[in-house]
Amino acid sequence: MKDRLLMIVFILVLGSILTISLIAVDNYTAPIIKKNNEIKIKKSVLDVFGIPYSKDTIEKVFSDTVEIRKIQNKTFYILKNGDIAFEIKGSGVWGPIQAMIALKSDKKTINAMVIIYQEETPGLGGRIADKSFLSRFKGKKVVPELILVAHGKAKGVNEVNAITGATLSSKALQKIINTNIREYLPLIGRM
Repeated sequence: MKDRLLMIVFILVLGSILTISLIAVDNYTAPIIKKNNEIKIKKSVLDVFGIPYSKDTIEKVFSDTVEIRKIQNKTFYILKNGDIAFEIKGSGVWGPIQAMIALKSDKKTINAMVIIYQEETPGLGGRIADKSFLSRFKGKKVVPELILVAHGKAKGVNEVNAITGATLSSKALQKIINTNIREYLPLIGRM
């Protein structure tokens, strides 16, 4: 009986020490993680707008060139020329996809897109993050909606050549873009 009681006390003490340690580490790292995520978003915004920066100047360049507006818990990043960027998110084939998309001042034409995070298959669906693939979106119309078609078949102003061998990832990205655009465009119209 005494052995069991000692084992229970040991487990409780050890559990308490580990819990307190985890709470302390979380409290210490939370602000660092938050700051790193903010910098990651700022880098993505500057990248999607094509604004040059360095590691040391990112904060100043961002604050000097980009205006932030929030409407209904949605964040918009706006340049003086009227170009607008916002974050899009959705489900890919193997996990979430997070991207930053910039529209020209007409609010219907893609200026650029940057993938912030994705978990697609490396070498196949993961190619959605390649600059060569993302450059295919430049100048494409999002209204009425963007369509990814078989490679080499894109002819319309709203058609983009998909990645050969990564049809599911291409279609997932198409769905993410169109779903988010339908959600964001009415809010952009209020600006």
